[in-house]
Amino acid sequence: MAALLGIVAFFWPFVVAPGTFGSNYAPPLIFGVLLVLILCVVLSEIAEGGIDSKALAMLGVLSAVNAALRPLGAGTAGIETVFFVLVLAGRVFGPGFGFTLGCTSLFASALITGGVGPWMPYQMFGCAFVGMLAGFLPRATGRREVLLLAVYGSLSGYLFGFLLNLSFWPFSLDPNSSIAYLPGLPFTEQWHRYVAFDLATSLGWDTGRAVTNFVCVLLAGPAVLTTFRRAARRARFRAPARFTAPQPVDRPGGHETMTAESGDGS
Repeated sequence: MAALLGIVAFFWPFVVAPGTFGSNYAPPLIFGVLLVLILCVVLSEIAEGGIDSKALAMLGVLSAVNAALRPLGAGTAGIETVFFVLVLAGRVFGPGFGFTLGCTSLFASALITGGVGPWMPYQMFGCAFVGMLAGFLPRATGRREVLLLAVYGSLSGYLFGFLLNLSFWPFSLDPNSSIAYLPGLPFTEQWHRYVAFDLATSLGWDTGRAVTNFVCVLLAGPAVLTTFRRAARRARFRAPARFTAPQPVDRPGGHETMTAESGDGS
């Protein structure tokens, strides 16, 4: 449901004219519904065993780390230092964790940097999709996995920019422009206009983000993946106990005693 809300929030210009649902009120409404759905995602993950108390602690730590990393890039020339942690965490901890981490990271970062505005729910959704899709990547190991994540990180840089541009494209250009949003056009022509707008206005910034993601994942990926997986293994404190039937043991003097074994030190 949260992902569906994000898709609707981004792609409404292709089916609804601006102002139909009150464009001035849409961002706060989307933000409020998003927070409720994020809470639902966390509760469902807890109920299914995907997130426990230690995973929640990890979520808080990684959200704080991402919030601290984001100002280091500040978006200058498209350089963003927040995405590679999202990609690696989504890969290790799963799509639900990655989706939630994307939202909480951008929320915490916006509070720290004063970046609270109508764009914030869209940024949260964009990062949520980046983290979620990382959890759905195919299996791989070793260098292949790092290369897979680096390529995905690069593509996610373009994906994030492509989605974020949709949030303001209908309101940012003169309607007479050949790349402006024009209500009533067929989907294919509307799509061509938006692709041209995206290429003309943000291709350079998205390329900087893509290169940053690729380099960061390629260089830091092996160490960060190892750290995350070690933390994930240690967080599984509910080790299964294995019990065996009592076995007779001969003792001097003809006496027998019964012993039992249990696994994992139980």
